[in-house]
Amino acid sequence: MIHARDVVKEYEDGEGSRVRVLDGVSLDVEAGDFVAVVGASGSGKSTLLHLLGGLDVHYQGQVEVGGVKLTGLRDKELARFRNTHVGFVFQSFHLIPNLSALENVLLPSHFGPATPDGRKRASQLLERVGLGSKQDRAPVRLSGGERQRVAIARALFGGPKLLLCDEPTGNLDAATGAGVIQLFQELHKEGLTVLTVTHEERMSAVARRVLRLKDARLVEESPASEALASRGAP
Repeated sequence: MIHARDVVKEYEDGEGSRVRVLDGVSLDVEAGDFVAVVGASGSGKSTLLHLLGGLDVHYQGQVEVGGVKLTGLRDKELARFRNTHVGFVFQSFHLIPNLSALENVLLPSHFGPATPDGRKRASQLLERVGLGSKQDRAPVRLSGGERQRVAIARALFGGPKLLLCDEPTGNLDAATGAGVIQLFQELHKEGLTVLTVTHEERMSAVARRVLRLKDARLVEESPASEALASRGAP
């Protein structure tokens, strides 16, 4: 599903120096896997996610996702790729405040090929994430967990095989976050490939693979359950 080789990403700091946040990163993710990338704030986790999702093109190396080689694609080609191959879930939800939950889920249909029975599909997805009775509510009338579920339904609208998640439980309390994490587990069991970047153990604990981004490089760790057990966690 994901094949990245020797990816290098640099930024220019305020003093004119180049700062390397990804230093020759290589990554393979098989279809149907559930991978968590962990690391300290500012370690480059979100940067890596943006490269894999075709949101950032300024890097060195090769990135291929779902059989599509992203390196060198034009803006329109990348937009088409994002609309048809990948679902994005962000920490801050990124919902349009003056649209209903249903209308927010329908947003991808405005940026890609027409979706037959789009409203019906959006409604079914809201049912799937447990919000069947709140489809007409604006985001301001939803809790944080409900907003994230709307965002997940929107991410699923185009039928992607890959879900890229950037700190998806970062704005949620423990109980609400647990419900969202369970939803990710269910989607993974249904065949969806999930890659999440996170600094939270509760999220990485359910992943099948855990990778740590440290000093601009990826290191594979033990599965989260094994790591917790080795520290004597209950």
